Amino acid sequence: MLLLINVILTLWVSCANGQEVKPCDFPEIQHGGLYYKSLRRLYFPAAAGQSYSYYCDQNFVTPSGSYWDYIHCTQDGWSPTVPCLRTCSKSDVEIENGFISESSSIYILNEETQYNCKPGYATADGNSSGSITCLQNGWSTQPICIKFCDMPVFENSRAKSNGMWFKLHDTLDYECYDGYESSYGNTTDSIVCGEDGWSHLPTCYNSSENCGPPPPISNGDTTSFPQKVYLPWSRVEYQCQSYYELQGSKYVTCSNGEWSEPPRCICKQHNSKNMSQNNYGTYEVQN
Repeated sequence: MLLLINVILTLWVSCANGQEVKPCDFPEIQHGGLYYKSLRRLYFPAAAGQSYSYYCDQNFVTPSGSYWDYIHCTQDGWSPTVPCLRTCSKSDVEIENGFISESSSIYILNEETQYNCKPGYATADGNSSGSITCLQNGWSTQPICIKFCDMPVFENSRAKSNGMWFKLHDTLDYECYDGYESSYGNTTDSIVCGEDGWSHLPTCYNSSENCGPPPPISNGDTTSFPQKVYLPWSRVEYQCQSYYELQGSKYVTCSNGEWSEPPRCICKQHNSKNMSQNNYGTYEVQN
């Protein structure tokens, strides 16, 4: 009886304005459904103007952004045409060395959000920020912020490439101006982009102000392995062999292409009866 009344009511509403309006069949809602659908299925097809409450599954919402709403039968069919929209959660985004600056926690299908990288990091294409979009299967991509280095400041040198930013472990080659050389005595060198920035600054020095290896001293030596070239104001330490002691400063300094006066190693005073001598010098005899 109820079904018959519903059919009669549907036909009356459909023809009330002198034109036939097609009724709505039972809605098949993707990622959701009608409340009490088993009971309500008896009342279909539905007349235009009828409304029914429905719900959306997890990770889906109605066009109004809620988890339930009303679906309406119109002369053009059901409205909204897509009752349940995919959502993406802010908590599903993992950005190492970056963050999402917007306050929203839920984003609807095709909605876009911006993310920013921390200072010293950039997107894969070298920008400080990027965007991701909520798609049917989730976020369009997981954003990445990678370590980068800006073009450094050169001193008496110039870059051998035209890049403006460099990824972690990238190498930048540079060359010194005429009359200048690197700390290793070369006219070319390279630096590497690391976690803490460039491995060193691309600096070249006036070659006429550099010093060669420090001067040797008798019965002594430097505490570090000698280099081919030392920069201005470099300092080297000396030490004496056993039974000798330093006289003067144990350091020498490079200035204007020359080393300061090196120390001397003089023999310590010992009890003569405990000393012996060979071709290599004097040594102590243990009793």
